[in-house]
Amino acid sequence: MNSPNQPLPTFDEVLLCTPQTTAEQVGLFLRRCLIPCSGGEKIYTMLYADELSYEVSCRAEELFQRLQHYNSTYRLVILCNCEREHSYIPSVFSQYKVHMIPQRPLAEIQRYLQHHYRVAQPSSSAASVFKDNMCVGIVSSKRAGVGK
Repeated sequence: MNSPNQPLPTFDEVLLCTPQTTAEQVGLFLRRCLIPCSGGEKIYTMLYADELSYEVSCRAEELFQRLQHYNSTYRLVILCNCEREHSYIPSVFSQYKVHMIPQRPLAEIQRYLQHHYRVAQPSSSAASVFKDNMCVGIVSSKRAGVGK
């Protein structure tokens, strides 16, 4: 986010973890991160790694321990909910823990995202539904089932 021209992460750089995330999915992600290839200087991010099941977390740690020796310059960020810091993955990587507070103001983060998610040529696409021709949007309601 240092420059509006820096790209957003690509699909292969982010793993959004849920309790249903499989060991295979985590393994593929860790291999992309830890096995050197000509992929450039990507930053890999596991979101909500504290949501992984105990079994998947154990297998992920074992694989990480085996693969980290192949690449000493890997860039991996693991984001967890601070209320679940005693679950398996946050505990295993606790020596690397950094409590982070966003360093940019919310308005600056919003401008950066708007720059990347705005449709260049407005047409009769779904982007015309969202404010300022954005190709993504959030639709929410305080009441369930009101036609979202």
